[in-house]
Parts: sequence; structure tokens; C-alpha cells
Amino acid sequence: MADTGWPACSKSLKGVILDLCGVLYDSGECGGVAIPGSVEAVKKLKASDLQVRFCTNETQAARPAFVAKLQRLGFDISVSEVFSPAPASVAVLQDRGLRPHLLVYDGLLPEFENVDTTNPNCVVIGDAAEKFTYQNLNDAFRVLIELEKPVLISLGQGRYYKETDGLKLDVGVFMKALEYACDVKAEVIGKPSPLFFQSVLNNMGLQPHEALMIGDDLVNDVGGAQRCGMKGVQVRTGKYRPSDESHPTVTADGTVDDLAQAVDTILDQRR
Repeated sequence: MADTGWPACSKSLKGVILDLCGVLYDSGECGGVAIPGSVEAVKKLKASDLQVRFCTNETQAARPAFVAKLQRLGFDISVSEVFSPAPASVAVLQDRGLRPHLLVYDGLLPEFENVDTTNPNCVVIGDAAEKFTYQNLNDAFRVLIELEKPVLISLGQGRYYKETDGLKLDVGVFMKALEYACDVKAEVIGKPSPLFFQSVLNNMGLQPHEALMIGDDLVNDVGGAQRCGMKGVQVRTGKYRPSDESHPTVTADGTVDDLAQAVDTILDQRR
């Protein structure tokens, strides 16, 4: 029987899904900085016979803006290859006739320009950074608490992420505050939602066992991919913490120093 563990599973892979922040680059001032070796690692993957997609919970900018930022950092990446929560949430809103009160970063607003936001009947929350003021959170709370059946849609549920000047609180912290205040369970769009991962697999035309997820977030990247039936490898960059390697509920299929090491390992196995 063939070994399906890491890294032997690389032999039968048909696609690789990469997280962005913490794997390709660290965000921060002036667009952030590429993690050493990651630009070349993406080039190697794209030169191979593997399909490559990028799966991110980035919600501080519309896709064209953050793809342009990554291109300036040297990455070979296009908007069509990137899957992020905002476009997925727009499809959900339109399908269900929902009119959102948006608690999101200003840079994300273009993704919602064709969405009706009058007389809101739900709240959409993303990583709003400095927009997470008491007033703005309270405004979202008031919308939810007045609804007979409150609907809270969260663009991810991360606890924190890494920028060049250190760790920053992520959307999940503020999502939990609204859940608690309004006695509502948020609908998470983005990682670790199995539906979100499945949308990427569908785009590639692959089954879960044919794809591998590489991320820095053990729970949302690795754990989410594993629950969808994929293998998940964690990099020791970005938000990685040494305690991840003894996590009580999620165990990565493999842990590598960085994306460059992961890609070299995959391609070595396929030779």
C-alpha cells in the first residue's frame, strides 16, 4: 500500500493551496515584506505540473489591491487564482436576499459595491483593524439585537496574525464579542469553513486527497484543510508558535521551516 503520509503523499498530488499572509509575506507598512525564499518557491511550484491556488482570509483590501501588492513584492500571482472571503460572502448575501451592515476595513468596501446595504437585516464583520472602535462595534451590536433572527456573517475567525511590527488581533476576537452580546452563532465564510476549501478544490477540479494546504495557522489553515479531507502542512513563519507542535486537537501532517523548504520537499518527492 502506498504511503499517504507527509512527505510521501507529494508523489500523488495534483494541486497545492497556499495561504498568503505568514506564508508568502508578512504584512505591514509599505505593503509588507516577502518571506525569504517564498518568491522563488512560488515560481518553482508554478513551473511544475501542479495546479496552484491561493486561499486567504485577507479582508483588509479587495482582491485586485492585495494581488497588486504581492506582484510588487515579486510574486507571480493573479486575481483569478486567489480565493478570499469577501467575494464568497457577496454570493451568500445575494442568494439569501440579505442586506448587510458592514463592519469591515475601508479597503474592502469595493467588494460590496453591488450589494444593497439599506435597512440592514444582517451584519458582516471582517478584519476592520482600527475600525474596531467601541462606536462601530456598538453600531453592529444594535443592528443584530433588534433583529428577530439575527444573522452575523464573519469573514474568518482567526485570533491573531503577524505583521512586520508584531502580532495583531484578528476578526475572530471581535466576532466572539458580538456572538456573546447577541446570543448568536456567527456563520464563518473563509477558512476554516469546509465549504470555502471545497470551493477552491472545485475550481481546480480536484478531490481533497489530491491537494495539499500549506499555511501558518494551525487551526484555520491546517485543521480546516484536514477536516475537508486534505493534507495540511504548517510553516514555521508568520503566526506559527512552537506550542502549535503539541496542540491538543490539531496535528499538522508536516511542519517545515518555511514555504521554500515545503516546495523543495514536494518537488524532490516527485522526481
